[in-house]
Amino acid sequence: MDDAPRPTPPALPRALRWLGWAVALLLCLLVFGMYTAPGFMVMLADQIWACF
Repeated sequence: MDDAPRPTPPALPRALRWLGWAVALLLCLLVFGMYTAPGFMVMLADQIWACF
């Protein structure tokens, strides 16, 4: 058995993690904003209904 400690991968810089969370939050807000638009919801329902 090899009991030598394994090197740990380097942690992401704090700024990069903050940037990732900011992008994820922005995308969530954009998707939520689209769902509040009635025209978008009608178009989405029409496209889903067209599949059947």
